Amino acid sequence: MSETERTLLIADLSGYTALTETHGAMHASEIVLRFGQLAEASLEAGVTIVDRVGDQVLCAGTDTHALLRSALRLFAAVEGEPDFLAVQAGIHRGPVVERAGRLFGAPLNLTARLASHARGGQILCTEPVAAVAREHPGVTACFVGEKSFKNVSFPVTVYELTRISRSAQSSVIDPVCRMLVEPRSAVDVISYQGVTYHFCSRECSRLFGAAPERYARL
Repeated sequence: MSETERTLLIADLSGYTALTETHGAMHASEIVLRFGQLAEASLEAGVTIVDRVGDQVLCAGTDTHALLRSALRLFAAVEGEPDFLAVQAGIHRGPVVERAGRLFGAPLNLTARLASHARGGQILCTEPVAAVAREHPGVTACFVGEKSFKNVSFPVTVYELTRISRSAQSSVIDPVCRMLVEPRSAVDVISYQGVTYHFCSRECSRLFGAAPERYARL
């Protein structure tokens, strides 16, 4: 069984645990199922979903351009969903082995570390992917820095991918359940230590008001 070069995308929902704790498993499961649907609808030819674990999807393809376009489409689709969680993702390219429909190899670990390191709404990638992104119209690859990750034996040069045409982000994140909230449609607004927080529900507002130090600036 030989190794083949694949470009890997791991994307997951930012704040899924907080959402589950605040709004319950039923609501959280609906978000996860919808996220899976959005991921499937965003895939270009040659890009497939290899695995799903909880709120995370692993996609792979031989064409970095196609996978990159799929990732950008997924992020745009998520941003268009009302009352949804933000997504964080990592993209890397490297040699992997496919057996019984699964992928194996060190690039998977690095991709997972990138995704874990990303913030909600952020795509982090390595140099091979950034090089392709520079050829992609409407995308910039901004240098983040040299990072050391667990179980990765060498420092990794990390970049953030950003859509040039992306309109100014109008959504904010509910600090309690981590859902995206449009400020104009927020159920409640609270100012704490000079920062304004918006809430998707009265329950989130109540929890924040009872212990603001627990949620502020998360």
